[in-house]
Amino acid sequence: MAVVLVTGGAGYVGSHACKALAAAGHRSVVYDNLATGHRDLVRWGPLEQGDLLDADRLDAVLAAHRPEAVLHFAALSVVGDSVREPERYRRNNVEGSLALIGAMERHGVRRMIFSSTAAVYGIPQRLPITEDAPLAPINPYGETKAEIERALAASGLAWTALRYFNAAGADPEGEIGEHHQTETHLIPIVLHVALGLRPAIAIFGDDYDTPDGTCVRDYIHVSDLADAHVRALARLEGGGTSGPFNLGTGRGTSVQEVVDLARTVTGHAIPVEHEPRRPGDPPVLVCSNEAARAALGWQPRHDAATQVADAWRWHRRRFGA
Repeated sequence: MAVVLVTGGAGYVGSHACKALAAAGHRSVVYDNLATGHRDLVRWGPLEQGDLLDADRLDAVLAAHRPEAVLHFAALSVVGDSVREPERYRRNNVEGSLALIGAMERHGVRRMIFSSTAAVYGIPQRLPITEDAPLAPINPYGETKAEIERALAASGLAWTALRYFNAAGADPEGEIGEHHQTETHLIPIVLHVALGLRPAIAIFGDDYDTPDGTCVRDYIHVSDLADAHVRALARLEGGGTSGPFNLGTGRGTSVQEVVDLARTVTGHAIPVEHEPRRPGDPPVLVCSNEAARAALGWQPRHDAATQVADAWRWHRRRFGA
């Protein structure tokens, strides 16, 4: 059984990864400042509250638990906020990660699985997106993740960067789910409309060069993401080489298709308001996941309909509907 430090383990993807680690026989220690995470999502190991930029606290936790690896999720992740507050994002995401890398080196922790993002690619030159595509982020959030990947490549650590596409869904067993203080993700916003918490869902642009005119994205179930982290850890433990992997289904689902799926799953009409395109939104973002399949023995198991259904079950329980 490995002890694994999970930074940001009180958040959405991090908490699901802790559950997957426990199922694989590992012990997770969550390190989270709870700025955006939730104490009630920490269920598979102890919570050590602290900030990555608090060197003394981080050193104390590493010395006390002596983890064999780190799963690094802790980050600010709202693209719009990163545009308004780029220095805050750089300090939290980049400087915090550099502090973590330094602490790992001081304590002899040699392996990191890093939560990266498709935002490192910016607007892709070709589809599906493969890992050798240029890193050309178009917002500060994506820039911070690309900078951390470069720092890992220059470090002495064994590392894997998992570049998520659109994380979605919730734990199929209903224990944990997506719980953001300010919600920006499409599926929970659509479900909030079904629950009567919002009047309508805004669709930004219906005139793209896509089958129904709305943007197409690659939605990946959060439990599939968690499974990939456990597999990536096992690969590094077995001497696997460092590098990045895309995590997505390899299939696109349009905004309108998500709304239609939610109408079917929830039985609610879900009113739509059509708004102008948002600057910088690519028409289609779909990845190739062949590298992750080959190297990790991983494959996504949950389609878009299942993602919506699992998220709906979680949201109904959370809001007592």
